[in-house]
Amino acid sequence: MLFRLRVSLPDRPGSLARVTHTFGSAGADVLQMTVLERETGRAVDEFTVAWPGDRPIGRLVESLEGLAGVRVDGCWAAGEVPGASPELDVLGQIARDPGRAVATLVDASPALFHAAWAVATRGGKPRSVVHASWQSPGVPRLPTVTPLRPLALAFDHDLHGPDVFGAAAPIGLSWLTLFVVRTEGPAFHRTELERLGRLIDVVQGVLGTRPRPTRTPQPT
Repeated sequence: MLFRLRVSLPDRPGSLARVTHTFGSAGADVLQMTVLERETGRAVDEFTVAWPGDRPIGRLVESLEGLAGVRVDGCWAAGEVPGASPELDVLGQIARDPGRAVATLVDASPALFHAAWAVATRGGKPRSVVHASWQSPGVPRLPTVTPLRPLALAFDHDLHGPDVFGAAAPIGLSWLTLFVVRTEGPAFHRTELERLGRLIDVVQGVLGTRPRPTRTPQPT
């Protein structure tokens, strides 16, 4: 089975080696590592690992948190291992079939951001669903937000459960909002929000819908 782990560790020589050694000693095969941040003497890394399906993943979490200064901020099923450049595959599909650009972006977002489902909506109240990924609920309960830039969302625990987090981002000038939702794992990190914003910006560039910068008239 594949799992994603977000690990906070001291940002000093040898810390990462101790973490990766623990992965190997516990029986986990590290398939990918992403650095999310390095500041204030700590680093936050995400690991995609292959883990034996007959063993509880909690054992791996316990082994990591037994290391001095190491904290596991989240552990959740990864689904698929992303390719070397998964965003390029998505952009290629959009370039070949621009009429389905929004649907392609929505369908790809769960795998790109290790989430459970995604939807694109239009408007505020009432909000209409333009396209939903196959695992999305029939009538998704979404916060009433129309963001100007990508932002992280914390869902109501009473309605969605304790571990549901999301991200919302505007799509172009058409009042569309993309929601990407996790039903397990940690909240969206600012690095992930930046990546989501860049992806949407490039999609708009491919489609030719990104607004052109205004030119300041030059004195004659």
